[in-house]
Amino acid sequence: MRRDRPCARLGANRFSEEGICLDLHAPGCSVVGKLRFGKPTPVRYDIMGPFCAVPFMECRHRVFSMCHSVSGTLQINGKEYGFHPGVGYIEGDRGHSFPKQYVWTQCCFEGGSLMLSAAEIPLGPAHFTGIISVVQIEGREYRLATYLGARVQSLQNRAVTVRQGGLTLTAELLDQKAYPLRAPAEGAMARTIRENVACRAHYQLRRKEHILLELETTKASFEYEYP
Repeated sequence: MRRDRPCARLGANRFSEEGICLDLHAPGCSVVGKLRFGKPTPVRYDIMGPFCAVPFMECRHRVFSMCHSVSGTLQINGKEYGFHPGVGYIEGDRGHSFPKQYVWTQCCFEGGSLMLSAAEIPLGPAHFTGIISVVQIEGREYRLATYLGARVQSLQNRAVTVRQGGLTLTAELLDQKAYPLRAPAEGAMARTIRENVACRAHYQLRRKEHILLELETTKASFEYEYP
């Protein structure tokens, strides 16, 4: 498998940048069908910036497509669901562990897409709060990241605010419909995190006092692994 291309195979199930093919049967769950993906919308350069070359990091993040079309059908427990049209997002992680504490969110919306992650990053005996974020609006990309000077301004009550120069991005989880999900810890899928797959959230991006994006949606994904 090429590291620069998203691709995975689990039994008869296939996942790639071109689409997914599912043939999954388990007690209480049956999923069959195919989804086709349109042309991907990549970020301008590696989301990790210079940190993509730092050795021994516990987790490396990649964003393959911020937004692309999705078409096809899935049958879930005998009920058919159509994606005509749908929108999709593709990212991936490589490493042996998820960060001990982190917040992650992603959302596609009319005219754009966004992702944001802030996490406690161990680096030898030290650690720091790392930030990676991209907001695409009508073809324009706004990037906030540690390597560009972004800092966490607030992180509490299921909300995070990061600032970079005159840019301020806020993401707030408004739902508590979290589902348990297995995650890596020291190379084993031994950790349970809480993922809000399709939830209500609020986002705001502004440059100084000018609001570039104000959005409340029920189609967000959100993970909040802080006390």
